[in-house]
Amino acid sequence: MTLKPSILIVEDEAALTEMLRYNLEREGFRVAAASDGEEALVSVSETRPDLILLDWMLPHLSGLDLCRQLRRGPSTRDIPIIMITARGEESDKIRGLNTGADDYVTKPFSPHELVARVRAVLRRSRPALGGATLRHGELEMDLAAHRVRRAGRDVHLGPTEFRLLRHFMEHPGRVFSREQLLDAVWGRDVEVEQRTVDVHIRRLRQAVNNGHDTDAIRTVRSAGYALAEE
Repeated sequence: MTLKPSILIVEDEAALTEMLRYNLEREGFRVAAASDGEEALVSVSETRPDLILLDWMLPHLSGLDLCRQLRRGPSTRDIPIIMITARGEESDKIRGLNTGADDYVTKPFSPHELVARVRAVLRRSRPALGGATLRHGELEMDLAAHRVRRAGRDVHLGPTEFRLLRHFMEHPGRVFSREQLLDAVWGRDVEVEQRTVDVHIRRLRQAVNNGHDTDAIRTVRSAGYALAEE
């Protein structure tokens, strides 16, 4: 099973957008495009992309300001962002990375290099997009077979617990608040109380910890939940 990652191109140069779209689609990515920051915010709110290619110089809302807004939003702060810009000074690169970009590509660039950068950032941030099996410590999740094992033993999960564990395993080491988990697992349009997250976390714990001495799910006081260290 191969997952097709979705890329949002935020770029006001139509020719560059089409060049990027052509090369990314040829490499198997799904591509959407926005010509300015405000259009990008609407697009992200409707369909969360797996990665954003973001031009620095945009009309109305600059790439830096858009990056800041995305990093402040509970449901968008973890979306990988690669900044694309003609500004090649080291100080500009540092500014872009400090704003929250995951990588920085200076124009002009090779399409092959850009695709390689996209794949590298996706591998770091979303391991699931690189293959059909997720692994973290003793845990192994086969996405194609919808099967979970811990230390070689099958773990039986309900659909919501499976989605919860998948989200944790796609973002190892990250702590998620109840609100973030609601957005990621249940969706922003679903009316669910935050304490529902605690109920499903408890069920997930019972299933993955059955017969094991160590807790696979870590509770971070006043912050939320995360996978335990490997």
